[in-house]
Amino acid sequence: ELQAGGVPRHTAHLGYGMRDLHRVTTGPRYAARLTRTAERAGVEIEVGRTVHSCADGSVTTTGATGPTTVQAGAVMLATGVRERPRAARLVPGDRPAGVLTTGALQQFAALHHQRVGTRAVIVGAEHVSFSAVLTLAHGGCTVAAMVTPLPRHQTYAPLRVATAARHRVPIHTGVAVAEIVGGARVEAVVLSDGRRIECDTVVFTGDWVPDHELARLSGLPLLPGARSPVVDSGGHTERRGVFAIGNLTHPAETADVCALDGRRAATHVMDWLTLQRWPASVTPIAVEPPILWATHAAGSITLRVAEFVEGRIECRAGDEIVHRTKHRQWTPNRAIHLP
Repeated sequence: ELQAGGVPRHTAHLGYGMRDLHRVTTGPRYAARLTRTAERAGVEIEVGRTVHSCADGSVTTTGATGPTTVQAGAVMLATGVRERPRAARLVPGDRPAGVLTTGALQQFAALHHQRVGTRAVIVGAEHVSFSAVLTLAHGGCTVAAMVTPLPRHQTYAPLRVATAARHRVPIHTGVAVAEIVGGARVEAVVLSDGRRIECDTVVFTGDWVPDHELARLSGLPLLPGARSPVVDSGGHTERRGVFAIGNLTHPAETADVCALDGRRAATHVMDWLTLQRWPASVTPIAVEPPILWATHAAGSITLRVAEFVEGRIECRAGDEIVHRTKHRQWTPNRAIHLP
């Protein structure tokens, strides 16, 4: 992108900065503040450039002025996540205009001030899906329905009330989008139960995938389930001198959790640069179903479950139980943090 700030830069709602700044602000203000902080610290931020290789401390980028190679004593991967788009979800049908992700929707709305459509279907019912309801509503687009294959939505009740309930959006559970119909523009979606919903826009939300291409090219082992680089609590990977932090390693947490990841890892980066300290090995956290994956995030363990399930979660080091949660209901697509 041509301006620093990432996703928060075009996410205008409140909710940013609670954990790291201890105040609540909007995404653009949050992004601007962190960018200013980095620049005041002397960080050179290169925009409009793409990193296409990272090996042995050599980072090669390409931009308008051509390729550039930088030699680094330490490399920190913080490439974030993306939503799983239509093609990766194998949704069949026509290929009309009007099919996008929440990220693309927010860029159209916040950066380019464009209206994406008049009547939309949202695929997904997790936190970001309900944020998409607000973005569409503010842009003058009616939401015809939300669709999830799970038996119920996966967000918090207050967010559902403030978005879907407020705008009278029906949530169809236990079904998926089986087909997209349209010519030059989307005309309708067909659900797996045969129902047809007329619309001109389809927004695929959530179902996060780490942007792990650089990690894979660097030969880093990936965590099963999450497909993110294996890291320890300091962001160390199995490759000496290469760190990984943020939503690249735990898809997906809030921006302030990722910021705290960076703060925590910075100490370990300094240890590596000055003292050449590196752990002998970086061991992934082993999990059992219905837990999908578990990894480190901002000094705690974060995990995800594959389905709605009730019970306790136990953490073991060998045969010793080091932590046990209370008996409760666990929700998929929702961050679960253990101390």
